[in-house]
Amino acid sequence: MKTLTIGLLTLVMIGGQLSADNHSEANNKIVLTLNGASEVSVKGYIAPIEYTQYNFHVEWDELANLRVAEPEKQYAASVFRAFLPDKAVSVGELWQIGEEGALGLLRQLHPNPQLDLRINVGDSRGLWACLRAYNDEFADIVFRIHAEFVLEDGRFTPSQFAGHLVVDRMRQEVAAFKMSVPEGILNFDVGRNSTGTIDVGFCPKMELRAETQAVVADTEFVESITQKEAERKLILRFYKSQQINWVSLEEALEMTLAQQKPVHAISLDGPLADEAC
Repeated sequence: MKTLTIGLLTLVMIGGQLSADNHSEANNKIVLTLNGASEVSVKGYIAPIEYTQYNFHVEWDELANLRVAEPEKQYAASVFRAFLPDKAVSVGELWQIGEEGALGLLRQLHPNPQLDLRINVGDSRGLWACLRAYNDEFADIVFRIHAEFVLEDGRFTPSQFAGHLVVDRMRQEVAAFKMSVPEGILNFDVGRNSTGTIDVGFCPKMELRAETQAVVADTEFVESITQKEAERKLILRFYKSQQINWVSLEEALEMTLAQQKPVHAISLDGPLADEAC
């Protein structure tokens, strides 16, 4: 069960209605591959934890000294094949990421990653990627991974690992790669076995990054969706709760009078859209 004592969020659903995400898929499909002979240098970062609600990052040495396992590591490009689809895909299409490839990269941050989250038994587990855009030269893949690190006395669960993989389609090489825990007021959850207690907090930087080529941010693509649209598709794959047409309390009161429908009000003390708490 997720708990968080900082802040309070009130959400309202009118008459149990669900929203529909009706992005049309592109008809054109492309095949993505990588040259296994090439190599990629990846840099890893974990900044000192700045905040935890109950001072775990001060009182618990293992958390206070949490640092990247390997600041820099060389990988065969074949590791990144785990992030590619095994068939032709169109813009906006989703596929599952290979677990072993993802775990291999996560071990650069911490030696004991796992994908079987212990704090949830619902629909939040998984590793998914989406083709956001492509042209003849590049393909931009957006992905989201839910994982945690097994500590000697507990577990450390980031809100999510979000990222991009840019593939050079001409050379069949990794042009850029980034996988990081997004910033936020709170972006991780942590549990300690010896005390049976949990905490939430903020780590300013937890990231893997590789840039083998200069990829221009304003590249013109043949077909694309926005970053926001790609993230929306991914979040809908992880959380059924995001399909609900949530509205503010003020909107709900207006709608219930106009539609003559009941109001279902839910008060939450934690987010529904990540694993931060």
